[in-house]
Amino acid sequence: MVGAGWIQEVWLELAFKTKIHAIVFMFSATLYQFTQQSLPACKPVLTPAWVIATFLLMGIIFIPTGFITLRASRSVVEIVDRYDADCVPEEFRINKVAYIKDNSISKNCTRFLKIDKRMKAPIYIYYQLDNYYQNHRRYVKSRSDQQLLHGLGYNDTSTCQPEELNHGFPVVPCGLIAWSLFNDTYTFVRGRSELKVNRKNIAWKSDRDHKFGKHVHPFNFQNGTLIGGGSLDPTIPLSDQEDLIVWMRTAALPSFRKLYGRIEQDLDADDVLVVKLMNNYNTYSFGGKKKLILSTSNWLGGKNDFLGASYIFVGSSCIFISLVFLLLHVRNPRTYGEIPYSSWNKKSISS
Repeated sequence: MVGAGWIQEVWLELAFKTKIHAIVFMFSATLYQFTQQSLPACKPVLTPAWVIATFLLMGIIFIPTGFITLRASRSVVEIVDRYDADCVPEEFRINKVAYIKDNSISKNCTRFLKIDKRMKAPIYIYYQLDNYYQNHRRYVKSRSDQQLLHGLGYNDTSTCQPEELNHGFPVVPCGLIAWSLFNDTYTFVRGRSELKVNRKNIAWKSDRDHKFGKHVHPFNFQNGTLIGGGSLDPTIPLSDQEDLIVWMRTAALPSFRKLYGRIEQDLDADDVLVVKLMNNYNTYSFGGKKKLILSTSNWLGGKNDFLGASYIFVGSSCIFISLVFLLLHVRNPRTYGEIPYSSWNKKSISS
């Protein structure tokens, strides 16, 4: 019995080792095929008929898609008004920087916007800044995400320099991005009534819930000798300061728009809106531009002619290429080789 048990153990051990060797061998063979690029694969033969038909099909799909997208974009009603130059008094047109830095001069400005087409609610209000490089490396890094979430409980704010401390006390929120908060304001009047602007839910929900603390309040903000932009209400937590949250999501390009609010009333054609704005924000020091935008939206989003034009261009190019290939094929036909005798099929034929 002892001999039989010993033989059984030896047999099991040999079987296990044989199985391991087989697995290793199969893995090595597969790895060799992979490194030598000889694994089984789909290798389609791109005949002229297949190439011409593929380009033609792409053109047939892309061109109608482009026209549909372009039509949807053209159905969006958008009004753009640049006001930074016109809102400077005549006597300060030569020195605009002196005007914007002088707090004793009124920054009130009145603009008139005529509605050419009916605008259905909600009507989105944006401000646009041009020649403003929010993507500058030093500017982008000058913030503390942990401080925005935890407040004064997070002490390491070295990334916020040069706006880290004021008079020896920490700044919440710190950094150049928050310090340069956009602070122009807009009021809209139609006829004798002021239109209500809804400024709730203009920021991403994920930012409000997970990036800005519900119990973090502004502290020692804009108390330095040099004021950058807007101020914040110290009684309101950062998670509810949505204009700050929108501004803190930095733009990738020097021309960008940011959502200011929504008008939740329809505007009829030929209506005239009186816009009473405060021209507070300094873009004159670096040659920037400020624009006010009113826009509707649809299933495509806002106005974007580039997407539809791109579809039409790509589709037209595909049809043009397919016609060129068709003419070349008709003029200079070429006999096909025997596909079974191709290089990748020789091995299977010989076997």
